[in-house]
Amino acid sequence: MGMQDLIEVKGLSKKYGKLTVLDRLSFTIQKAEIFGLLGPNGAGKSTFISILATLCRPTDGDILINGLSVTKQSDKIKKNLGFVPQEIALYPMLSGIDNLNFWAGIYGLSGGIKKERIQQALSVVRLEDRAKDRVDNYSGGMKRRLNIAVALLHHPDILIMDEPTVGVDIQSRKYIMDAIKALKKEGKTIIFTSHYIDEMENLCDRIALIDKGSIKSIGTVGELQRIYGREKIEEILLDFLRD
Repeated sequence: MGMQDLIEVKGLSKKYGKLTVLDRLSFTIQKAEIFGLLGPNGAGKSTFISILATLCRPTDGDILINGLSVTKQSDKIKKNLGFVPQEIALYPMLSGIDNLNFWAGIYGLSGGIKKERIQQALSVVRLEDRAKDRVDNYSGGMKRRLNIAVALLHHPDILIMDEPTVGVDIQSRKYIMDAIKALKKEGKTIIFTSHYIDEMENLCDRIALIDKGSIKSIGTVGELQRIYGREKIEEILLDFLRD
């Protein structure tokens, strides 16, 4: 492992019966890196994210986070992870702030610290002025931002986001991208999947191109352009789809 490697993926495979969803993935992710997973639907991105978030177990191999195994030491790792799923996990009848109060309680936060963390999380996702409104009055993008706020309450070092901007309005998309940049500046490591290639190009330090359960290449945008002799990451992706 390199000096700043925080996450080490070792021979990771996932099979469902005869179907191989992930095929022996091995790579590292560095501390304070924005790392993107890009690939067609069904490439295995969400499965990888679920294993990293300790929600599902690999068939083979492991992921080490700070030397701890996601398969054997998930309890220790969980404290350090913030997971933003594709599905919105909120109570629509409650206000934004009541949702955050509920989740902060689940994370064992109380008193002044709880209040402070909730305010911090609201400000990262720019929802301070709508905190008292009921969530069922939020736009899809605002719900998504509140989902991200929930994942930040326990101050995780690693943020895992599955399609954080899918189907959100332009303003929310901008706020989410700004939040990701701000969290990196704080030293957080962010791993996310997206269909939006421009987002990946703007945000990611490195991108892993994944297709049919295998990693095809990992690199900066510039490195990937050189490897494939293409100006646009989109063209590289389309080449995979033609195979």
